[in-house]
Amino acid sequence: MNLVRQLLLSSRPFSWINTAFPFAAAYLYAAREIDWVLILGALFFLVPYNVAMYGINDVFDYESDLRNPRKGGIEGALLAPALHAPVLWISALSTLPPALALMLGGGPATWAAMLVSLFAVAAYSVKGLRFKERPFLDSLTSSTHFVSPAVVGFALAHDRVGYDPGATVVLILAAFFLWGMAAHAFGAVQDVVPDREGGIASVATALGARFTVRMAVLLWAAAGVLLLLGQWPTPLAAVLVVPYIAISLPWFNVTDETSAGVNSAWRRFIWLNYACGFLATLMLIWVW
Repeated sequence: MNLVRQLLLSSRPFSWINTAFPFAAAYLYAAREIDWVLILGALFFLVPYNVAMYGINDVFDYESDLRNPRKGGIEGALLAPALHAPVLWISALSTLPPALALMLGGGPATWAAMLVSLFAVAAYSVKGLRFKERPFLDSLTSSTHFVSPAVVGFALAHDRVGYDPGATVVLILAAFFLWGMAAHAFGAVQDVVPDREGGIASVATALGARFTVRMAVLLWAAAGVLLLLGQWPTPLAAVLVVPYIAISLPWFNVTDETSAGVNSAWRRFIWLNYACGFLATLMLIWVW
């Protein structure tokens, strides 16, 4: 039971929707039908995907997590070494079968999208790759974690019903990718001190807390600009970046010494995703 509790805590249940929603929205928008692919894909990106993504991260981040006061709540577990091997096995065994089933349900586009998605999940944390310790590549990989489920959804629709995404969908995905980079960079600011103490490099440790926050604001603003270029009513979605900019602006002049305080904004960020996701859903229903 302790393993189950720790695995659940490690998988960040409050963030499950951040990967399941992009897949389900993309596939339903493109394929316009509820079938086994939609159901399996939504469940896969809801639970196993997050168990693997965050579980692998918590296993390989154990040493730095010992110095991180955020661990042990909704922002991740401090996994005891005895749980590391079981978590890795469960991550693999719960992820690979449904991922393979989805790949068999699609074609080359699906295979490529799924492989990139799974590679990003592992490469972010595992020894020998550790993309999370490569400044800028860490934000790129983290954003891939959240955008790739949507890409898998569109790829499955393409392979199964011949869906052609078009320029507006490409703009939306590009804006989503910039949003993901901004989210990762902003989240990394609160860990500048423990990351440096643990010898972990990140975009925030490389640039410093202040410059990283300012970069996140610019990335969110750029995401909004891209949405303004899309076909109507896509420009309406540009307003969804405003709340993220609003919660980050008070930290525009943050220092490395006060960077831990960004956690207060980060906790609001977690709930903000639900509010903006709700509004995005209403926009999608309107489009459908």
